[in-house]
Amino acid sequence: MSGGHGHAAGAHRWRLRLAFVLVAGYFVVELAAGLISGSLALLSDAGHMAADVVALGAALVATRIATRPDSTGRRTFGSYRAEVFASGLAVLLMLGVWVYITVEAIGRIGDDAEIASGPMLIVGAIGLVVNLIALFLLRGGASESLNVKGAYLEVVADTVGSIGVIVAGVMVAATGNAWWDTGIALAIAVFVAVRAVMLGREVLNVLGQHAPADMAPDDVEHALAAVPGVTNVHDLHVWTLTSGMNVATAHLMTDTNADAHAVLDSARTVMRTRFAVEHATLQVEPDTHTGCKEVTW
Repeated sequence: MSGGHGHAAGAHRWRLRLAFVLVAGYFVVELAAGLISGSLALLSDAGHMAADVVALGAALVATRIATRPDSTGRRTFGSYRAEVFASGLAVLLMLGVWVYITVEAIGRIGDDAEIASGPMLIVGAIGLVVNLIALFLLRGGASESLNVKGAYLEVVADTVGSIGVIVAGVMVAATGNAWWDTGIALAIAVFVAVRAVMLGREVLNVLGQHAPADMAPDDVEHALAAVPGVTNVHDLHVWTLTSGMNVATAHLMTDTNADAHAVLDSARTVMRTRFAVEHATLQVEPDTHTGCKEVTW
């Protein structure tokens, strides 16, 4: 399997590209404003935006390499895992943002930091508009592609961060107390850290070739065992190659009179319609076959 697999995200590549340009441009503006104004809330949200730039970039890369032919002949699974590695990079970046903002917040304890609330409000409002536009762009493909849906959820989180920045700016302007900025920055940082941990667990599950979260191996085994002619199912493996691409392998033992072609067709239909697994490698073998007993792992 060296390429050519159709991705729903490919049809929505223009949405991803435009959202990437918007978010990346706003990230530069927000980072500069955060450094100039001294607002931790802006800096924490900018860090969050940086992670989202990586996530959107990964989504774009994934749609590109999905159909890229393998010139080496050695990548039998193609290059689909690139999205997973990019997601891992996003996790490290988000955790770095959390550490940086937490350390900065602790360092400000007892200090009367001067926060320019004006830039906070302006940049926060611009960010909210940018995120709403990106949400509108990605919403059209979120229901068709997990890749686009992931990017959509990232922008939803960005929208929450922009609202937090606006609230911090309003409270600093109204009270003159910089602790509002620090407190909301810490809240955003914790929000980023929680999302990083959740995303990190998904990345590790994929790299560890765990069964997909919405697919119980026992259910797959029982469904295949119920196929007419199948007497036993063994050597079953299900895992995720990348977002939206689950794969499976299994050995199906059949009775003497079973039609192997009919069993294979029925089993593939079960995997495709019930478990949304299009790439299932199924070995059909008669009940007199004993070769599998020689397998050592």
